[in-house]
Amino acid sequence: MNISAIRVSANAISLSFEEDALSVLLADGRTIKTPLAWYPRLLEATDTQRQNYEILGEGEGIHWPDIDEDLSVAGMLIGNRAS
Repeated sequence: MNISAIRVSANAISLSFEEDALSVLLADGRTIKTPLAWYPRLLEATDTQRQNYEILGEGEGIHWPDIDEDLSVAGMLIGNRAS
């Protein structure tokens, strides 16, 4: 079996913010929780900017238009940080 061929997929249905973390609820019942420090634009954003988001497609990604930030659920699952 080729490990590099493993496909990561999940769909976001909602999200919330804690003081220092982003939590994304997935359609299959899992929750991804990542540090806001991984996403500098979200870390520096106001609460209003953070709450203005769009879930993209069928939940494959999240977009914050006020701060021009995009995150993919697959990227979050494998631990990608914003550059």
